[in-house]
Amino acid sequence: MGKLLVISLFIAALSILLGERVINLRKRCLASRDLVQNHLPNCRPIKGLEYGSEDITVLPNGLAIISTGLKYPGMPSYSDGPGKMYTLNMQDSRMKPTELRMDRDFDLESFNPHGISVYTDGDDTVYIFVVNHPHHDSQIEIFQFVEEDVKYMKHVKTIKHELLYSVNDIVAVGVDSFYATNDHYFTNEYVRQLEPLLAQPWTNVVYYSPDEVKVVAEGYYSANGINLSPDKTHLYVVDVMDHTVHVLERKENNALVPVKAVAVGSLCDNVEVDPETGDLWLGCHPNAWRLVMHDPENLPGSEVIRIQNIHSENPKVTQVYADDGQVLMGSSVAAPYGGKLLIGTVYHKALCCDLE
Repeated sequence: MGKLLVISLFIAALSILLGERVINLRKRCLASRDLVQNHLPNCRPIKGLEYGSEDITVLPNGLAIISTGLKYPGMPSYSDGPGKMYTLNMQDSRMKPTELRMDRDFDLESFNPHGISVYTDGDDTVYIFVVNHPHHDSQIEIFQFVEEDVKYMKHVKTIKHELLYSVNDIVAVGVDSFYATNDHYFTNEYVRQLEPLLAQPWTNVVYYSPDEVKVVAEGYYSANGINLSPDKTHLYVVDVMDHTVHVLERKENNALVPVKAVAVGSLCDNVEVDPETGDLWLGCHPNAWRLVMHDPENLPGSEVIRIQNIHSENPKVTQVYADDGQVLMGSSVAAPYGGKLLIGTVYHKALCCDLE
């Protein structure tokens, strides 16, 4: 009888603990939040990008580089084939994406692109850094972007390291150096699914160069998007589960010093930085519970947030776009250029809207 009582008490305590964890997770996911539609003018889907456009970055000439077809644990995917990379000329009114070709000796079949970044060296050579998850692993692919009659990506190298174990996003700071975010602490695919229930600030930012690899910032619930200020003196790191954007100062030894955290009120994903104004543009998940559950009767929405004057005492946080999922589901990135805004998603279509 005593053993049965102990077992019963253990089960009851475990049930209470699990219930508390689920309630906490729902709060972090903003599971009870409903959106009020806030649409931009002249929005239209980009034909040819129906299987996600998880990350987007725009070159100074208006050419957008886009990663598509991400297969991420816990998220739906409507693509049966490998991921792909596209370009989109935002100065061309046709808005027609073009697939980027790659070297034949690169393993295209297992290509699973996630976060991306570009770096231009002193000779104006453009390098494209891609977070790749072949077979659920994490590695970084560096390509040289070749603009000829047919634009393509020439594979330069693959980077793997024990500290780069769950990479989400990346920002390049040299031809073979970068900062990257790890969005999980555990590497086991099944344990990772339970990690959000623990809600512990165990994820980090890693600096990589051929000479040095080190953790330079930590204490995030889920480090996600990362980018540089236009003057390259600060880094911006998005903690998606804490609804914040962290500002960190770069040091000469590539270390990072925390400056501030700005609340955004949403589960923001990738961050793009306007090179002229320094404004931050974030693709966000207004209700991540719906994003994961993906109920056709209760669709996940999309939200774009802009942060102006982030280094001031009073940064201005503005909702620029919001949709309840009828138009756009699971927005992950927002990239402005020339009065237009390109909004990408984890597994849905991409949208281009006028900002005015």
